[in-house]
This record gives sequence, structure tokens and C-alpha cells, in this order.
Amino acid sequence: MMTYQAHTKSLLPQLPPCNKGSCMDGGMGVYFYASLSLLAFGAGGVKGALPALGADQFDRRDPKQEKGLASYFNWLLLSTVSGAAIGVTFIVYVATNKNNQNWWKGFLISTLGAFVGYVFLAIGKPFYRLEIPRGSPLVRIAEVIVVAMKNRRLSHVESPSELYEVKEKDSESIAANVAHTKQFRWLDKAAILPENTEPARWKVCTVTQVEETKVLIRMLPIIGSTIIMNTCMAQLQTFSVQQGYQMNPKLGSFKVPAPSIPVIPLLFMVVLIPVYDKLFVPFARKFTKNPSGITQLQRVGVGLVLSALSMSIAAVVEVKRRKQSLKNPFQPISLFWLSFQYGIFGIADMFTLVGLLEFFYKEAPAGMKSLSTSFTWISLSFGYFLSSALVDIINSATRGGGGGGRGWLEAVQQNLDTTKLNLFYWFLAVLSVLNFFHYLFWAVWYKYKNDGGGGDAAAAAAVPEPAEVAEEDVSKAAAAATNGKE
Repeated sequence: MMTYQAHTKSLLPQLPPCNKGSCMDGGMGVYFYASLSLLAFGAGGVKGALPALGADQFDRRDPKQEKGLASYFNWLLLSTVSGAAIGVTFIVYVATNKNNQNWWKGFLISTLGAFVGYVFLAIGKPFYRLEIPRGSPLVRIAEVIVVAMKNRRLSHVESPSELYEVKEKDSESIAANVAHTKQFRWLDKAAILPENTEPARWKVCTVTQVEETKVLIRMLPIIGSTIIMNTCMAQLQTFSVQQGYQMNPKLGSFKVPAPSIPVIPLLFMVVLIPVYDKLFVPFARKFTKNPSGITQLQRVGVGLVLSALSMSIAAVVEVKRRKQSLKNPFQPISLFWLSFQYGIFGIADMFTLVGLLEFFYKEAPAGMKSLSTSFTWISLSFGYFLSSALVDIINSATRGGGGGGRGWLEAVQQNLDTTKLNLFYWFLAVLSVLNFFHYLFWAVWYKYKNDGGGGDAAAAAAVPEPAEVAEEDVSKAAAAATNGKE
């Protein structure tokens, strides 16, 4: 749809100034936004399902395959950034060639690429290990909350063994029962079977179902702690392009298009991901005994620190760019000064994104793997929304404060030299530092649910306290811990 619209003159928007203040309205606007919505819907489905689908091909009970699972997320990110690098270089070159006359060809290449990907997926389908879905995880979560609210007047039981549970797998669960934990006790009331009541859906929930909900609740602060980093990413992908238009874009005799600037962090990641996976992870594994080298939350923490450093460097580079532009606008600094901030942020993204994907997959209850890995992209979406909100807030707060009646960022499109973009970068750097300490609190508070993610603490968390479960369940948990299994 996007290729057809870009190729058909009658469906292209008008050039400003437009009639009635809108350059794209009526059927043309409906067609355009419908195609964008389909693109977002499809990308959301792929990004949510693909990490879990690939990870499900590994048997986590096999130590060798457990190591392969850790590498899988690294190579998944490598394939993603490789495709993105092609998008912001080759496709941008094709689309902007001949004064944008080939704009539609860029969409056509993307369409063909998506079709080839679909063909590969279809060819591989007979060989995949597929988990059959048994009910919606969102419905299971909603059921726990609703039943807990219904039973809010009931008293807590004296022993967790009095809570409702089935010995075998229930009709929707695809994994063994989950042991009771003491956190969020108000949810335990969903597993209390009222007197004279037969067990049924929306009347009582199993302990396993309640614990699944608790796991997802424990993940929420981790999700929230990564939103600021994605906000910084959004700003780099927008304002850095504006900076690029006022910098020297030549690399020898080749002129780099400003929209291709985001290739810098992508190239860093293409080089560093294999180095990280083949050199750093095996080296760290010798000391930590962790299949991933370091824990998932440690990787996220490293990424958050590097993102704060990246924004600080971005502020320094902007000061240098503006100083030279005001001194001699005909001799701007090189575009590749942006590689410092982009390179460090690329490393930060490598640590954080892969760490989150692996964390959400390993920690999520069975049947909620796709839902949990989707949390990574939810954080990305919220980060971009917050990015737009922060720009409006900063402009409102700084408008009229000695800037000629304009906010720090209001003249970005007209004259970047009159803005306070460097101060905005410093603001994001400080915000990132504060966010890191916020993340640190929740990362220390969080307890891994299995020994595959968190070393000794995780191994201890994997075995429930005797007072919390029946004797038979304690024996099973102890045996599982001894065998190095979940």
C-alpha cells in the first residue's frame, strides 16, 4: 500500500501551503494512515513473537543448549541491526536518488524483503518446536485480579498449603506448578476457595496462576526503568539528523546523506555483537558460571550507564558544532563527530536490548513468553511518546526565559544555532543518571526465579521455603535445583 501510494501522483500529499491547513486529508489520508497502521500492527506482531519463537527451539534443561539460548538473543539483535543498517544506507540512497523521484523504490525493496522473510518462515515451519497456546495470558492475569478483589474481605489463610492448587497441570498451564511466594499477599486471596463453593473459573484461581501474575508485576519496575533510555534514543535519532544537515557530510569524495546518520551506532553494533558473544561471554562465563556471562539485569545496568555517558558527549559535541558554525558557517565540523555519542549509545543499546529480551523470556511464566518479550518494545514505545512530551514541556518551561520568547528547542527546524540543544542533552544526561539509581533499587529488589539467570541468589530463590509448600513439592524443588534445572 505504501509503495503504491508513493508511486501514484494522485495519492501524494500536496506541497505546502495546503488547503484548509492539511496536506493530506480525505480518502488520501485514510489510505495513508491505514497503511501505517498495518505496518505497525505487523511489526508489533513480529517483534513480540519472534524472540520467544526462536528461544523456544532450545531445551533449557540441556546445559549446552542453555548456552546457545544466551547466544541466540545476541544474534537476533545482530540480524536486526544488520537489516536496519541496510535500511538507512542502501534503501535511503535508492529512495533519495534523483531528487526523491525514486522514493517509491525504497518501499518496493522493503516490500520484497518482507516477502522473502515470509517465505523463509514458511519453509522452516515444519521444523519448528511450537508451543500450543492454551488461553490468553491477559485473561489469566485479569482473572486473578478480579477474583482477588471479590475475595478481598476474606481472611488470609494460616498456611500457603491451604490455598487452592491442582496437582497436575491445569487446563491452560503448559508448565509445572509454581511455588508460593510471600510478595503481593493481597493476590493470594484469589487462591482462597470460599466455603460451599465449587472450583470454577472466575471463582478461584490456582497458586500457579497467582504466582504468574506476581512475576509479571515484579517485572513492571524494570520496564519502567528503561523508558528514559529509549527517550534518549528517540532524541538522538531526530536532533542528530538536524545537526547533520549543518555539518560537513563528506567522507573523502562521498557525501553521506543526513538520514543515513543512524548507521553509525548500527555499524558499531554489527562489529561488537560478535566480539561480545565470542570473546567477552566465554571469558566472563569462567568467573561467573553464568551461561550469559553476566546476568541480564547487570547487562541492562551497563546499558543505562552508557546511555547517560552518550548524552553527556552529545552535549559537548553540540557545543563544538555550534561554536564553529557561529564562527564560520562555511566550514562546519565533520559529520563524524556524531559517531562518539552514537557509538557509545549503540553499545548501550546492545547491552540493554539483549539483556531485556533474555530477562523477560527466562523470567516469564510458561505461556507468557511472547507477552513478556513484548515488554521490551512497550518500553521503546513509551520512550518515544515521552520524547515528544519532554520537548513540549522543555519548550513551555523555557519560553521567554531570555531566549527571545522561544523555548530551547523551538527553532530547531529554522536555525539550530539559536537553540539550546546542548542544555537539553545535559538535561537528558542528568535524567539518565537519576533513572539509573531508580533502576538499581528495583534490580537489587528483584529476585530471579531460576538459577539460569541469577547465580546463588537465583538458585536460592528457585527452592521454596519449606513452610510455604507441601513436603512433596519441597522434595521436587530440591531435586530440580540439584540437577541444575528450573
